[in-house]
Amino acid sequence: MSKGLRSARTARGWSQDRLIFEMERYAQKRLMDIASSASLKTYVSEWENGKRPIGERYAAILRPLLGVTDVELRGEPEKSMPQQADGYDDLLSRIDAAQSVSDSMVQTFLDQTELLRTMDRQMGAASLVDQMTGHLASMEDALTFAVLPGARRPIATALAGASTLAAWQALDAGFVERAWRHYELAKRAAQEADAPLYLAHAMGEQAYVLRDAGRPEMAVELVRDAQRTHAERHSPRLKAWLSAAEAELCAAAGWSDDAWRALERAAGVLPGGDETRDADMLSIFLNEGHLTRWRGNVLAMLGDGAAMDELYSALRTADSSFVRARSGLHSDLAEAHLARGELDDARTHLQQARLLANRTGSVRYRRRVELLTGRL
Repeated sequence: MSKGLRSARTARGWSQDRLIFEMERYAQKRLMDIASSASLKTYVSEWENGKRPIGERYAAILRPLLGVTDVELRGEPEKSMPQQADGYDDLLSRIDAAQSVSDSMVQTFLDQTELLRTMDRQMGAASLVDQMTGHLASMEDALTFAVLPGARRPIATALAGASTLAAWQALDAGFVERAWRHYELAKRAAQEADAPLYLAHAMGEQAYVLRDAGRPEMAVELVRDAQRTHAERHSPRLKAWLSAAEAELCAAAGWSDDAWRALERAAGVLPGGDETRDADMLSIFLNEGHLTRWRGNVLAMLGDGAAMDELYSALRTADSSFVRARSGLHSDLAEAHLARGELDDARTHLQQARLLANRTGSVRYRRRVELLTGRL
């Protein structure tokens, strides 16, 4: 209990007083009655020291505030609790129910994932933990009791896309183990669904966990393996996305020539036009505008002077609904200005990056902002 709340609070860089302030603000916005500041100070101390259990009333506030699951909040070990069918009649009832999952129900799963993706893009992941946890549980339950391949594959495809989104949200919130497990779930679901695009995308995103953990070389190998996995079935946009990801990871590893070659491949295969998504690969957003920003990011990491033009061009055309991505863009510009010794400009962009990271609750981008701030 104590370890869970304390770890989640410190991961966001919050003191106990800041946590209490955020709890009060959250409750006030939602017209919720909670204890006084003095009492909350006692509660938080007792929660973190294991002297008082966190009741559901306050857990419902803390989970979205900190972007954690109930297990992570309470610091309890994951328990393996497979759902036991109560005899053959109950088992068959659940199998029949899963078999009757219609195309419209699968579409409902996909629509819910799309809604959560839109909310995440604009508001951040922290407030969506409960919804995403329940969403994945519903699909996993449906897949567990679906028997025949014709019923399982559509559910598995939906689960692959949702699990990849959940993994990226966990990584953004600073929960790397949860992110890794979700990526593994996404890969298993994609393999069962015979959905190579979703498998390659999950592998490509999973490489960022390795990069963030300080293993960029291993990350490059994983994203390259993703490109080789059923490569003949990849769409042009997915190929461009994987190549751009490889370029960024190569830059993180300090492999300049490899990064440039990957950027050239991405530009060469990306479909033209303003469309950002493929009909059969909704998890990816990528057109020339997005690639310009990505190229600027890579060039900034390599210390290339051309980064500035690319990044300012991307900033002028950036979709305002991609709030978290704009935080990354301002961080890229700060890094590019730092490379040129333009400290005032760097501070301006870091301020914008910090505001947007705080708005979305992005622990990952806030860490980057702090690292760049330390170079001023």
